[in-house]
Order: sequence, then structure tokens, then C-alpha cells
Amino acid sequence: MCTDVQALVAAIRSLAVRGAPLLGLAGAYGVALAAARGYDVEEAAELLARARPTAVNLEYGVRRAAAAYREAGVEQGPAAALAEARALHAEDAAASTSMAGHGARLLAELVPGGGYRILTHCNTGALVSGGEGTALAVVQAVHRTGELRRLWVDETRPLLQGARLTAYEAARAEMPYTLLADNAAGSLFAAGEVDAVLVGADRIAADGSTANKVGSYPLAVLARHHGIPFVVVAPVTTVDLATPDGASIEVEQRAGSEVTDLAPSPLGAQAYNPAFDVTPPDLITAIVTENGVVSPVTAEALAAVCGA
Repeated sequence: MCTDVQALVAAIRSLAVRGAPLLGLAGAYGVALAAARGYDVEEAAELLARARPTAVNLEYGVRRAAAAYREAGVEQGPAAALAEARALHAEDAAASTSMAGHGARLLAELVPGGGYRILTHCNTGALVSGGEGTALAVVQAVHRTGELRRLWVDETRPLLQGARLTAYEAARAEMPYTLLADNAAGSLFAAGEVDAVLVGADRIAADGSTANKVGSYPLAVLARHHGIPFVVVAPVTTVDLATPDGASIEVEQRAGSEVTDLAPSPLGAQAYNPAFDVTPPDLITAIVTENGVVSPVTAEALAAVCGA
């Protein structure tokens, strides 16, 4: 339990709290917590917003709650910040439901005949959202209709969010799922066992370039080679129109120990451990948002779905 801002920041940095939509909620509730505890709200907001650099939803949630606090004034500010956080929570749940519907309809167009075999990466379900999630909410929707033949779950190195979290959510929902090592995905494509790839996003640049958990870009390359749809599912709050392209996205570098300590490594071994990689828009079949589907992925279409 996080009872102060410092504990919440530590939870965010350690990935105890993670996932783009949930980070937005955590940021907003963190501002409300700071206000309720009598902290310097502006200072707390900056600390929260900087906790993880790539996930744009975190800063969005922080800024929204902080703005509500400032507008209401010191006396009414704590209540206003909390109300704004709760409003964002409700909006995220509604967005999840809408994305699930849009995504399920898109799958029916992309993969006629149903019986979907879907490959997913990292964790994008209810554990990262105020609702049922992003990409996994789409999977849940087709599962409820009996159209999910198999969910392939990348274990997602090095912190195993797929093995620890997505597999848990799939089992709880009684989905037919199979866990695989990340580097086994290529053999699945080659064997013709994948109908679509569905992933989430932590930041989508104005041109449609998408930062997601490291390992997503290789899946997009494999999907293109094998003629398989690669679909990103994310709310419009994950779209950052102020970031022009993928090269402008700051990619968080994690501690090397997350790699070297996963299995015994030689003392002093160095590790390359980016938290995310970036998939260019030409490898993305569609971006599914609560406001509709962007396909083909262009800057103009993305701006339009965001209401810009």
C-alpha cells in the first residue's frame, strides 16, 4: 500500500505499478494523495511525472489532477484533485470497453472466419487499466463470443510480465492460452499458427510510431514478413502529438541487473536493458482507440481520431 508520494514513486519505478493507462490513474491519484497529505502539490506532481519517462499517460494523469487542484484553490484543491482522478478512472474504464468493441470488429474484418489465434506481448489487461485493459480487452471480447481459438502469450523478458500477469489473467478468464519464450515467436509465425498480433502502447508519436515493451518491434517485423496483421490497442491519452516521430521518443533504460540476475551471469557482466522499443507506423496494420480505428496509420488520421 502506498501511503505517501515517495512510496508511490518507488512503486512506479520498480514496476510494481505499471501499464500505460494505470500509470495515468496512479499519477492522478498520486496528486490527490499529495494534496490530502498536505504536501507541496507542485513538487509532488513533478516527482510523479518524472518517475518513468516513456509512458505519456503518467504525465497526463498528473497534469490533469494538478490542474484541477490549482483551479479549485488550496481549501477545495484536495477534493477537486480526487474528483478529477476518479473521473479519469471512469473515462479509462469506458475507453477500455470501446476499444474492445472496435478491436473485435476489426479482427472480424482482418481475419474472416473467426477462430482467432492471437499473439500478445507484455501485459495489457485489467491489471493495467480502470477497465479490462487495452489489447487484452479485445482478446476478452472475442473470447466471450467463442471466437478465441488460442492466445499465445510471450513471457516478456526480462521481468516476465506475460508469464506472471497475462497468463494469470488468461487463466482467470478461462481463455485457451499457451505461454512461450519470446524468441519462440518466430517459429509460431513460420508454422502458420498466428492470425494476428495485438499489443498495447506506452507512447504513440504524432506519426504513429509506437513505443511498447521491448520485443514488440521484432514481432512487427515478423508479422510483416508473414503477412499477419499487427495491431496496437491504446487510448487516445497514449497518443502524444507533441512528439513528432519515433526517434523523438525517450526510451527508458532499466538497470542491467534485471537481465544479469535473471540467471547467473559472470561477475561484472554488462547488460543492455531498454524497457521499450519503437515500431514505425509502416509496420502497424492499425491503431485501435476508443474513438475508432486508424488504418492505414498516418499522422493525419491519428490526429483526427484524437480530435486535433
